[in-house]
Amino acid sequence: MNEATANATLSIPGPAGQIEAAFDASDAEATPQPVLAIVCHPLPTEGGTMHNKVVTMAARALRECGVDTLRFNFRGVGASEGAFDDGEGELDDLRAVAAWARAQHPDKMLWLAGFSFGAWVSLRGAVELDAKALVSIAPPVGRSWDFDGIALPTVPWLVIQGDADEIVDAEAVREWVASLPTPPQLVEMPDTSHFFHRKLMDLRGALKNGVRGWLPSPPAA
Repeated sequence: MNEATANATLSIPGPAGQIEAAFDASDAEATPQPVLAIVCHPLPTEGGTMHNKVVTMAARALRECGVDTLRFNFRGVGASEGAFDDGEGELDDLRAVAAWARAQHPDKMLWLAGFSFGAWVSLRGAVELDAKALVSIAPPVGRSWDFDGIALPTVPWLVIQGDADEIVDAEAVREWVASLPTPPQLVEMPDTSHFFHRKLMDLRGALKNGVRGWLPSPPAA
């Protein structure tokens, strides 16, 4: 497929084979932004895919801000070829998707977003891929993923964390954010579990409010 169109499912060449992806154009009612956001999904070995409800809601919120979105399945998930590689190969997958996005949309700046494992992968790629903004939803601080030694972005960065997360320790996330040289904006959502059960619309609002000031083209009044 040579060009991405609205609501298109596509296949992107990757280091472990073809990568299944979904491109969605920004909402027609929104002020168009010169931005394409890649959204990364949670842990493949625990059922994470690009169709995860948190991932799709995050992408929807971005599109409502005028941002095009690109979701994709890490290797071994859905129609993506290859096998789970504990984060290393998945970062390579993100590199391939970002290269495809830049080739297809050279006029758009790149944003990255991710949920849980996807937040860790996207954070690790943010500086290298020259992302102009980053959204991290429930980053898995304190679990088996190493957050030490990551090159930290200096671009706008939003972290959204539920305070009743049963998988990621909200206090660990809070302490990690506070420890960073330039802490990102942290939005803590009360009574919110890891998968944002019954809180997806609140997530949508938090994300839209968080990124509104980053938009290159101010929304129409």
